Amino acid sequence: MPEERVIHTVGHSTHPLGRFLELLGANRIAALADVRSFPSSRRWPHFNRDELARAMEGAGIEYRWMKSLGGRRHQLTPGSPHTAWTTPAFQAYADYAETAGFEAGLAELIELARAKPTAYMCSEGLWWRCHRRIISDHLVVRGWTVVHILPDGKLSPHQLPRFARVDNGRIIYDRATF
Repeated sequence: MPEERVIHTVGHSTHPLGRFLELLGANRIAALADVRSFPSSRRWPHFNRDELARAMEGAGIEYRWMKSLGGRRHQLTPGSPHTAWTTPAFQAYADYAETAGFEAGLAELIELARAKPTAYMCSEGLWWRCHRRIISDHLVVRGWTVVHILPDGKLSPHQLPRFARVDNGRIIYDRATF
């Protein structure tokens, strides 16, 4: 029987901890991979790394911080092929996604997701406004079904954006869309 390759994404947004746990539980999440570069929140302290790890342990969910998949990348690569991104932060992350550091982080995430139902999280509730969208693209290209858990609990399957193309397994964001 073929391996089921499904992974979820979620943003903690402004959720109280109880609501966040409900979202994870409703989707039978057993592992939470934190892909924030800086796993803290002044406004929502229950999403600080240590507090969140304790809460996940109490809920029977494995918590793992994956700094190597963290966002907030600002270094644009000269001559980057990812010209379709109009937001520099997304272009910088697309450039970063071609590095060994990203590949190692993605391999760790895949290993975790093969072992147990996993969601990767950041703070942004809307996946299309977050670097999770680029991580999701890379997983889809590798044959994974990526499902975004929206703030209201609805689910949204991930698809590559129209401005992306795949060339020998490499995602290039360079297509003009009108």
